[in-house]
This record gives sequence, C-alpha cells and structure tokens, in this order.
Amino acid sequence: MIKGTFICIDAHTCGNPVRLVTSGHPNLRGNTMSEKRQDFLENHDWIRQGLMFEPRGHDMMSGAFLYPPCSQNSDGSILFIETSGCLPMCGHGTIGTVTAALENGLLSPRNEGKLVLDVPAGQINIDYQMQGEKVTAVRLTNVASYLAHENVVLDIPGLGTLKVDVSYGGNFYVIVEPQENFPGIDQWSAGDILHWSPIVREVAGKALRCVHPEDETVSGVTHVLWTGKTQTEGSDAANAVFYGEKAIDRSPCGTGTSARMAQLFAKGKLNLGDNFVHESYIGSQFVGKVEEIVELQSSSGPIKAIKPSIQGWAHVFGENKITIDDNDPYAMGFSVT
Repeated sequence: MIKGTFICIDAHTCGNPVRLVTSGHPNLRGNTMSEKRQDFLENHDWIRQGLMFEPRGHDMMSGAFLYPPCSQNSDGSILFIETSGCLPMCGHGTIGTVTAALENGLLSPRNEGKLVLDVPAGQINIDYQMQGEKVTAVRLTNVASYLAHENVVLDIPGLGTLKVDVSYGGNFYVIVEPQENFPGIDQWSAGDILHWSPIVREVAGKALRCVHPEDETVSGVTHVLWTGKTQTEGSDAANAVFYGEKAIDRSPCGTGTSARMAQLFAKGKLNLGDNFVHESYIGSQFVGKVEEIVELQSSSGPIKAIKPSIQGWAHVFGENKITIDDNDPYAMGFSVT
C-alpha cells in the first residue's frame, strides 16, 4: 500500500529547485547515510518518485530529507532525492536544504555559522552567513573529488567521436569540452544537450568502469557536463549539466563543479588555494576553491584527490502539503518522453 502525506518547503539554489521534505520521513535502517540510502532505494523509492516526478514535480525537480546525525561530531544528515535517483551527494541540494532548514529552525548548529553534515557520500562541512533571519550564502566543503578517467575516446552514434574525461565530485560526470564534434554549449541549444546527453552517458557507462574506491555502492556514470564559453562577468568556466532523463541543471551544480575542479587540478590547471568561479547554463555562479589535497585508497594504490569548497545562495519561495496514495493512478508519478 502506498500512502503518505509530506509537508515541504520549496526553494531554489541559483535557479535549480530544492524541495525540503519536513515530515513523512520513512524510518531507514543502517548506521551510515550510505546504508540508509540503500534501504531507501530498496524499500521507499515510491516516495521519491511521487514527490519528484509529474504531476507533483517535474523533470528538474530535486529534493531532500533531513535526518538526525549519524556521527558524533555531526549536526544532522541529508538524504538527497531527485528525478535521477537517490544521489550520494548533491551540492545545490545541500545549499538549498541548509538555507531552508536554518530559516525555519530545523537545524541547530553546535557552532554558530558552521555545520557538519552526514551525507551518503561521506561527511561535509558547511559555513554559512545570515542577515537577520535570512541565509545569504552557504559554502560547503565537499567530499574528496578526483579524476577517474582521462582522454577517453567515445564513438557516439550519429555524432562521431568525442574525447572525454570522467571525474568524481560526489557523483560521476562525463566531462565534454569543445572539440570537432562539439562546438561548445554556447553553440548548442538546450534541445541539442537533451538529445545527445543520454546517448553519451549510455556509451560511457558501457565503456568505462566507474566505482568509488572506498564505497562500491557509489557507482556508474549519472551526469554529463558539457562546457563552453561564459556569459556572466567574472566566470572562469561555464557548464550545462545533464541529469535524470530530461534535465539540465539550472544551477552551476555543486558536485559537477567539484568534479570539474578535480579534473582541472589533475591536469595542472588548478592549484591548491585557487578559486574557480563556475557558471550555469542560465548564467548563475558558484564560487569554488581547492581547499585541500588528499588521497583515497583503492585496491591498486592511492588516488590523488582534492577537497573542494563551493559557495552559493538559495531562496525559499513556498510551502506545500503533498499527499500520495494508491487511489491515484499516478501515485508513482510519470515523465513524458
């Protein structure tokens, strides 16, 4: 039986939606958020589908649940949900969740201006700024991010060959830079990106093994990051991130920015302490920084990685009460292809 009522706070981070679910949380089994994510996917994924897809959501919809801390040093935990699945990490979702939670008294920081949060990908640190009751900026220091595959040539049916990198920033990204068969996002329409992205993702997924070296449940190429010329003053780079089946991220994408910074660091184009202003498809910006150089342990030896930070803002614009029950023929939601 499918039945539930969910109170939600709706917001957006630099243009991309965040729906913070404040009631109706399923009781999840596990000691870590990674374990709880697996339980959610196995036993409660109807909640994600009902809240994220039409008619209650849309192709770009993204959301989150707040849970109690999993670690002794943590202020809370986040479970991310969106049309593409239950993500290990979501940067824009973190910024939106922290903003909505702080403005509504749903998080109680141990140290003013700072938070430590458990997420399925690990643990992240938050610095935030407030003016009165409003959160004006959130900076998250993300999980270790690294370049997983470099200069891979993919044969894309109907398009031709593409040379790509695959980088991890909380999710695995195929990164496509301008080249012979891709002129750049400034030369492609949103329709072009939506057409070619799932094809590129499928080809890359079949050709490449992408498994996190320290958590095998984090696996598979889920996002495609296309690059090109910037449109906003002060931007160092621009991107259009594809996720789900038909979504282009309206924000600069937090895990995508992390993956991009890890790629550039590995190629010697970013150094420790460097800032990186990343621009979204609509021109909004995140400010990234290479905070630390770290190592991940794999069966084949250590992997050099970075701890990136990403700063952005979010705006809360509404509240709603959503009911899902199996008397509704579209209780599980749908997407029009």
